[in-house]
Amino acid sequence: MIKNDNLEGKCEYLIYLINTDDVTTYSTQMDLVHEIYQVGESAQIQLLAILLDRYNAKTIIMNSVDGTIFELLLKSNNPAIKDKLNQYLSNGIVKLISDYDINYLPLQKLLLCKQFQKADMLTQSLLCNLSQKAGHHNRPWLYFTDVRSLPTVDLRTIDQLWQVHSEGLFGLSVQKRIWLSTNSNWERFWTKIGWKVNNVSCRYPQEFIWNMTAPEGHLPLFNQLRGVQVLAALFDHPAFYT
Repeated sequence: MIKNDNLEGKCEYLIYLINTDDVTTYSTQMDLVHEIYQVGESAQIQLLAILLDRYNAKTIIMNSVDGTIFELLLKSNNPAIKDKLNQYLSNGIVKLISDYDINYLPLQKLLLCKQFQKADMLTQSLLCNLSQKAGHHNRPWLYFTDVRSLPTVDLRTIDQLWQVHSEGLFGLSVQKRIWLSTNSNWERFWTKIGWKVNNVSCRYPQEFIWNMTAPEGHLPLFNQLRGVQVLAALFDHPAFYT
């Protein structure tokens, strides 16, 4: 447990680590967040201040550490914290930007509540809706040639929601990173993210894992039985250039 006289130093160290945006320190950041939160309400107010400062900074993209702070603060019994969250972060910490005025708040709420199967289904629906609007068609599915026309801001909104509310475990950019780590080998990729077990494709939905015990990159799902073209096109989209 952090002593009160060391709380300020811990918070300053957390701010330093978060602002470096170094993924190798994420576990340290997560541990610090939980440690600070457990101190009590005075420490939780400091976490709220850190979160609001980052949310209001135009150049900062909220990440999974911010998501953990936000989700912990939602559990706080402090009325002042609840009021601030309702006042400033009623729609969450991810700015729900869309080029086509698509409402991403339902997805945010499902992910916040860890209803990952419903969130996955909604994600596929949102991508189809986005494709229809961008490509001016009525097909109820996403074709690989549609992907290039999908707006970058929408894809990044969807991806950021998945990352922020899964402690960085899920999301398309996570999947792309894992795919690249396999030298773009799809069979190795399916195995690493748990879509294949013992070289057998998992059956939907019962053989997929709909919670935080899933392998990294397990969600959102794309039907690999239909081929890799849609996912390959998404990985090649400017939204996921590094």
